[in-house]
Amino acid sequence: MKQEYCFFTIMSRKYKFHDKQGLYFVSFATVYWIDVFTREKYLTILANSIDYCRAKKAMEVYAYCFMPSHVHLVFRSGKEDPSGLLRDFKKHTAKEVLQAIEDNPQESRREWLFWMFEKAGKEKGNISKYQFWQHHNKPIELWTDKVIQQKIDYIHNNPVESGFVIDCVDWKYSSARNYQNDHTVLKIDSDGFLLGLSK
Repeated sequence: MKQEYCFFTIMSRKYKFHDKQGLYFVSFATVYWIDVFTREKYLTILANSIDYCRAKKAMEVYAYCFMPSHVHLVFRSGKEDPSGLLRDFKKHTAKEVLQAIEDNPQESRREWLFWMFEKAGKEKGNISKYQFWQHHNKPIELWTDKVIQQKIDYIHNNPVESGFVIDCVDWKYSSARNYQNDHTVLKIDSDGFLLGLSK
């Protein structure tokens, strides 16, 4: 029997998308920082969702990194709705990943994962079943080339700092590869104010 999912995303009261046209750095994690993204099919859902949002929802992505328990993005909404865009992305990916976990016969952690997602949902009065993502995104608007570069460096160095790789370009799901002119995994956007930032 298929599971019934219900998802809601609430923006943090402290962090807001004040400039709807702005460029933002965001980070969001799974509940309890669970290492969900340890299988290719789950990571592919994130990548495909980015592709869809770029093609259909005017999402501009300038840097990204998918880690086992969280996602980093530097993005802008071409439709001037960054909050709604991120809400829809999280809602869709939560639904798709949970379904993939349920359908995956090789997922040895299935029962434990759903138990944890249900536990997180019960802790929130507005969620009837499972919670996959933590609610907060903590958007930080990026104003200058220096700050943009700092955030891109932070994103790209995340797998190195976590001890997964020695060189950031060795992490498959990271725009560090794009900045080395390798766009085979996931394409990102290029714009005038970012053209000089690649290493």
